[in-house]
Amino acid sequence: MDLTELVAVPAAAFLMGSDRHYPEERPAHVRSVEGFAIERHPVTAAQFAAFVADTGYVTVAERELDPTDFPGADPADLVPGSLVFAPTSGPVDLRDWRQWWRWQPGASWRHPEGPGSDALDRPDHPVVHVAYADADAYAGWAGRRLPTEAEWELAARGRLDGAEYAWGDERMPDGQVMANTWQGAFPYRNAGWGGTSPVGTFPPNGYGLVDMIGNVWEWTSDAFTPRHVVPGSNPPSRGGRPDLLAGSPPPTTSPRVSRVTKGGSHLCAPEYCQRYRPAARSPQTDDSATAHLGFRCVL
Repeated sequence: MDLTELVAVPAAAFLMGSDRHYPEERPAHVRSVEGFAIERHPVTAAQFAAFVADTGYVTVAERELDPTDFPGADPADLVPGSLVFAPTSGPVDLRDWRQWWRWQPGASWRHPEGPGSDALDRPDHPVVHVAYADADAYAGWAGRRLPTEAEWELAARGRLDGAEYAWGDERMPDGQVMANTWQGAFPYRNAGWGGTSPVGTFPPNGYGLVDMIGNVWEWTSDAFTPRHVVPGSNPPSRGGRPDLLAGSPPPTTSPRVSRVTKGGSHLCAPEYCQRYRPAARSPQTDDSATAHLGFRCVL
């Protein structure tokens, strides 16, 4: 079993969240976290392939779709597949993400861009097209688990409590690109990688962790809330839906349960998605499997 090296993160109280950016990052507050160990880099395609070879596991993106989960959907679209990024030919309205995402039959962790592409041509890139249940299954096989949001954010900060980025307060110190994010005009011109990059291509943070920012979004075990639930406070109401309150509900393949994902991805751009920061957070439903979504484990 070829598992990612673990890096120790000592117990700490740190400033979690931010009051300076998107509403869901608020309120900034002090959060205490017990010590844990986290994988140095996101799980790679080669590592996920070893898991599948050992267990025969079939990912959510490779399974038949249940029409009852997608009322009103075109039956022709209800085939195994996943969302892939498709750059536009020029500037578009950035309020409509459907202009650069497309449903690709046959796309999965094995075939990141669909049939004809092979993840094992890039074994050291993060595995993608993994839904929450897929990441949880890998973690169980590895004898590990998925991180909580607080654990992930503490690790991403790399001892720089309150800093804007995982490496300090400047996005590009001395002009240096510090993470695999979009470099150019989104979503049509990119001078960066144009997709995932090999893990560890960019500098590590203060804990020696790589790719905590950019490359791929990473799953956490916490259910998403529209604001941080500060310990000791009342959680925000979500219409009586306990599946969307803070905590770690069991893994599902439901399009109605949303988890927190962290770190941003190679598609994050200043004019569209400034979520390449430790405080940033985004919801993804448990059934989500996309070309910019991966994970790492903790112990």
